[in-house]
Amino acid sequence: MFKPKAIVLATIGTLFVAGSAHAVTYQFTDLGTLGGTDSMATGINDAGQVVGAAVPGGHTVDHAALWNGTTAIDLDALGGANTSEANGINDAGQIVGGVPTSNSNIHATVWNGSTATQLGTPGNSEPSVAYSINNAGQIVGYTSTTSNGSSFHATLWNGSTTTDLGTLGGDNSLAYSINNAGQIAGFASVANNMGSHAVLWNGGTITDLGTLPGGSGSIATSINNIGQIVGGSDLANSMGSHATLWNGTTITDLGTLGGANSQATSINNAGQIVGYSGTTSNAAVHATLWTGATIIDLNNVLNSSGTGWMLQDADAINHNGWIVGTAENTSTGEYHAFLLTPVPEPSTFLLLSMGLGAIPLAVKRKRRICLSKQNAE
Repeated sequence: MFKPKAIVLATIGTLFVAGSAHAVTYQFTDLGTLGGTDSMATGINDAGQVVGAAVPGGHTVDHAALWNGTTAIDLDALGGANTSEANGINDAGQIVGGVPTSNSNIHATVWNGSTATQLGTPGNSEPSVAYSINNAGQIVGYTSTTSNGSSFHATLWNGSTTTDLGTLGGDNSLAYSINNAGQIAGFASVANNMGSHAVLWNGGTITDLGTLPGGSGSIATSINNIGQIVGGSDLANSMGSHATLWNGTTITDLGTLGGANSQATSINNAGQIVGYSGTTSNAAVHATLWTGATIIDLNNVLNSSGTGWMLQDADAINHNGWIVGTAENTSTGEYHAFLLTPVPEPSTFLLLSMGLGAIPLAVKRKRRICLSKQNAE
């Protein structure tokens, strides 16, 4: 359905409120659809606006969507039969993603209010998609270097300037995330296309972030304003792939919920990480939160509002700790975008009532590409 974030499996765990030593529970909000059966959430800003995609009534493919509260807005610029996607949103409410053109190729798009503008592309490229926009309006994604999209390069759009970010010597690269300092995270293929590695672009410099010990490939999916980066890396001897944190020169295996694979998709400025993970015996894939050394299945920290839903992946977390992703309705089998907001504990309610503290409350199909696919490209 989409050209998704290149991700393996990952998990989301328990979230901690500042000043509290205890894990909190979460309020589950079904964000609904555009009148069709399914939806997915891919991004959230600090104001609680959520973006993603949803199937409109009478349609069979997804349209880019914005949720203000639980109100879903169809962002599809053409209203056609081809799928469109919204992948990221900044604090000014600017949204980026991709919309098909008349030749059916998807092109990177930015929405300012109700106005959708397709972005310029370098060289003779055709398909392109934007994944992230920072508060300065800088946008990153990829642009194909061939008309069929078989080769692609990470791209930065900065006002009217389009920059090809290059590779590690191979054919392909892709940028998934840009922070407010302009640092960019993604992946790039190495010389002779012998796999792809997570990379950091900082100014005109590209840095190979490497892999977990013995791993053949890795991918970076998110960078926070501190410069911490998350994603996933293969393990040695093809023993799966695990969610990974790069913090300076330190690479940390974030582990799984008991399964072989996990993937981290987003990190906020507090260092809280979300994604998805295989469970014991690889029986299922569940949304996961990592906080420090703690890894928790988000399905286990929902209050009663989450009854009847199975959280399958968590795609983004904002700096308030609100989480969005995709959940399956266990009765209907439909997949809906969700929002999780932390529920204050009794001590926190006391602080709120005294005016001494505040915790903001607000309110898929899975977008997964295995590292093995990245290595094959």
